[in-house]
Amino acid sequence: MHRSLRRRLLLAALVAALTPLFVNLGGATIWDANEAYYVETPREMLESGDYTNPSFNYEPRFNKPVLSYWLVAGLYHMFGVSVATERLAIVASALVMIAVAFILGRAVSGHVDGGVLAALGLAVGPRFFMFSRRILIDVANSAALCAILACFVLAELYPSQRRRFLYLMYVAAGIGFLIKGPVAVVLPVIAFVTYLVVQGELRRLGDMMLVQGAAIVLLIAAPWYVALYAQHGWTYITEFFVGENVDRYLSPVGPNDARGFLFYLPVLVTDSFPWSVAALGAVVAAWVQRRRRTSDAVSRVRLLLLIWSAVIVLFFSLSRSKQDLYIFPVAPAVAALGGAFVLELLDALPGSMRRWFVGTFTALAGVLTALGALVVVVFVRAGAVYPLDGAFAVGVAAIIGGLAIALLTWRDHRIAAVMSTAATLIVVNWLLALRVLPGFEEYKPVAPLAAAIASQVHQDDVVAHFDLALPSMTYYLRRHVEVTVDTEAFREVLHRGQRVFAVMPASRFEEVRPLFAAAPCVIARHKTADVKLRNVLAGNAPPEVIVAVSPCPSS
Repeated sequence: MHRSLRRRLLLAALVAALTPLFVNLGGATIWDANEAYYVETPREMLESGDYTNPSFNYEPRFNKPVLSYWLVAGLYHMFGVSVATERLAIVASALVMIAVAFILGRAVSGHVDGGVLAALGLAVGPRFFMFSRRILIDVANSAALCAILACFVLAELYPSQRRRFLYLMYVAAGIGFLIKGPVAVVLPVIAFVTYLVVQGELRRLGDMMLVQGAAIVLLIAAPWYVALYAQHGWTYITEFFVGENVDRYLSPVGPNDARGFLFYLPVLVTDSFPWSVAALGAVVAAWVQRRRRTSDAVSRVRLLLLIWSAVIVLFFSLSRSKQDLYIFPVAPAVAALGGAFVLELLDALPGSMRRWFVGTFTALAGVLTALGALVVVVFVRAGAVYPLDGAFAVGVAAIIGGLAIALLTWRDHRIAAVMSTAATLIVVNWLLALRVLPGFEEYKPVAPLAAAIASQVHQDDVVAHFDLALPSMTYYLRRHVEVTVDTEAFREVLHRGQRVFAVMPASRFEEVRPLFAAAPCVIARHKTADVKLRNVLAGNAPPEVIVAVSPCPSS
């Protein structure tokens, strides 16, 4: 196939892959718990007019820096307050990551098609698609970190423009610092210093404009912290830098302590699927070139991307608190390595590198088919208890696509196998956007329960949560919600002499019924998404959340 036609096909596929990111953004309610903070906190900023002191549930919230809230608040000013508006900020961050994948893919392959393949491989990933519409803080932080990496790579590739790219790198670091804190500086420093050490060029640190860079980062990030200090002293600043960074790294949060050292290996594969499978070939190629002591621009960039990925994965593998999105900043680098290797397979002479091509795309097809079969089996078996619109179609699309990729691979139709991979995952993402995510609303209780409360609640009444976390209810009710975990705190709320709308797991209602000051009654109930795979396969009914009112409206 002529290269110009191939590029047009790849660009068309990239446009088709980007489109679902913008489709039906408001079709799903808020995802608890993470998204709730980045929908509601900016709304409270607009309501109060205070853009220095973020609040959530009408209480101070300083466990993250302020920039993510400002981004959403700015969009609210332009487009109005809505969940869809907040998700525009997430999509914008995802687009930055895709753009970085293009830059890195072009750099590591030396060809525009390598950049397009890298961007395409990242954009079609189902996990990337899901993250791009539900978790602002981590996608925005990843976008900032990836921008830092891209600027460093460009500074390495174009020495005549080094100062310009380094200035941009420090701007991105300042933005990242104001999104999530010191991680935006610590991780790049470790990765880039490691790269210079491996290259035997540590002396080049003197050319990195470190003083000017520190000034730029401080100029961007420091004013908000100075404003905090002026109003509250060191209290919130210390809590963030020590509690949310050092303590969180050294201490487990919830069940995270059970996640072992190898927790991130499957995450690494799925976050950058499908090109994560091809990235293994890039790793082998890098090792071969390193042993041959080749040191051209492409091999240097490949080494840098490998070091970036390894540093981030290792850094968080050593932490006690592990979340899968902590290593999300490696996704564009992995996509670039994989995309460059796929381009190498496409450009190879007929018959050459066939074993690499067959091995890579057979593995990719096998993973896709197996995942599709798993989805089909799970939802056919459990469909009566856990119906989910579109899930079966997703599984079937993955199976058919996987089989088609395998067939084309074994016939050595390389560009057709690549396009089939992209087409299959684009179809999956469209199904997720139009059917699966709206269908999942059946298991999201907050919006319907909030509507039931809003129809009866008065200004002097109390809304209280017991033994659950549904923070988005504050957004839907536009009022403070009391949050209690232990029974004593719950009892205190119930005995204030006000009418109480108590939101709790249905399984706890009979246990706590005697705590109510007056006889309660249940006015609403809804299934919840707090389910585990073993429960789905066992056919156990999904748990319910209820709203109990005391005293009953009739009394």
